[in-house]
Amino acid sequence: MVLVTLPPGGTMKPSCKVQVCRSVCDWSHGVPTEQSIQNAYIGLIQEAKHFIYIENQFFISNTVSGGLVVNLIAKALVERILKAATAGEKFKVIVMIPEVPGFPGKIEDTRTIKLIMAAQWRTVNRAGFSIAEMITKAGYDPKDYISYYHLRSYDRINGPKSFLENILKKTGYSYGHAQAALARIWLGAGNPEWDKNNGTLNTVEPEISPTRSWSIPRTIAEAKKILETYESASTPSDREVNDSVGQHALHDSTKLQDERWLGNNDEERNCIISELTYIHSKLMIVDDLKVVIGSANLNDRSMKGDGDSEIVVVVEDTDMIPSTMNGQSYQAARFAATFRRALFKEHLGLIPPQNCTPTNANDVTTFMTPVPNAQIDTTNSPEDHLVEDPLSDEFLALWNGTAKNNTDIFWNIFRTVPNNAVKSWTDYNQDVPSVSEGHVVANLSAEEIKKQLSGVKGHIVQGYMDFLIEEPGLVGGWEWTWLNIFLPLYI
Repeated sequence: MVLVTLPPGGTMKPSCKVQVCRSVCDWSHGVPTEQSIQNAYIGLIQEAKHFIYIENQFFISNTVSGGLVVNLIAKALVERILKAATAGEKFKVIVMIPEVPGFPGKIEDTRTIKLIMAAQWRTVNRAGFSIAEMITKAGYDPKDYISYYHLRSYDRINGPKSFLENILKKTGYSYGHAQAALARIWLGAGNPEWDKNNGTLNTVEPEISPTRSWSIPRTIAEAKKILETYESASTPSDREVNDSVGQHALHDSTKLQDERWLGNNDEERNCIISELTYIHSKLMIVDDLKVVIGSANLNDRSMKGDGDSEIVVVVEDTDMIPSTMNGQSYQAARFAATFRRALFKEHLGLIPPQNCTPTNANDVTTFMTPVPNAQIDTTNSPEDHLVEDPLSDEFLALWNGTAKNNTDIFWNIFRTVPNNAVKSWTDYNQDVPSVSEGHVVANLSAEEIKKQLSGVKGHIVQGYMDFLIEEPGLVGGWEWTWLNIFLPLYI
């Protein structure tokens, strides 16, 4: 199969060779078990000469055959790293995964979260046969070759208590009424069977009340009237307050400290929040030459063939561009190189904010439009040059320095967990904030918080691979034996 790309200012021409791979079997597709996705990952890792970037929702694999986890992508990574180490070659693997995978909930109280995180720790650095332990046994430092990262963001809820109370006083409607009305408009005219049960919406009014149930209006006309009445309390000064301030983590021309606010200092402090940025992508980029991307998670369910049905494409672009790798001139594939650079620029905050609700044509970038629209060529931009060579000391200093800086700021303000400072359940119980998750813990004013948050660049933070590392029971015990017949459901 051949993909068609448009070089900037050029005409259509075929340039990408594409191989479709699957995870399918008899029960899912009526065919013999096929694990060509795992085979593609392993093959590309074995072929890698310089650099591998993995971005995935999960990172669960095995370095040895015959274990509870059967996919051997981790084994391929270890073998390729040791090959480079033995030869004295510079070789890097960067892995980007969510801070907490799969399911919401408090880590200590949610068995599913603990199982999946433990499966990842067994892959990364624990339980005897992890990637780090296998590299260390061979006499090398795993940190020289493979590193892990997450994404995290901050924002401010535009809902000061005094402001919402004023709207309620003026209109007779609360924020919950407005949400319920909006739900009716989204749902449409309604289902008689559903409506006869008096449809309700469970909602939380910021800073005012705990969870409450609100009756959803029965008609769209009634819902629109409620919304119009509620919005009539808005003032010109209200419209000058941004609903989101998260854009300041990117390359923005304005400053977080200049954002307007209608409430008082304590209300603003209580509305500043942080959340993990959940990674749901599933891709690997090798040497800025080849890309594998699709639906497959990096775990057994997606990779072993007789689990979840998955499909990916392996893309190799024949349109080559001049680049740099390990300080040397290098020919990179346009698709792979520009894709990786775009991701890295976003993670490092080197792109301008992108308005998800464009107000004019100037807000629409070429990256928001589908083929056959050509994308702007950014390969010669200053930002591209910063991330062009993933092996250069300058890039690695920028990447790791930004991750550490962001991590330190989030920890200081929000005491975000997971964190490498939390190595045991004792630490966890001492450090988990008593405030609502993601809210400010530090005894700082809103202005001081905004000043510190203005130092956050992009969304990259350090990987928390040492989180709860002093709790060996998490990665051992009967749950990690063949007695746990439900384990394959999670890994």
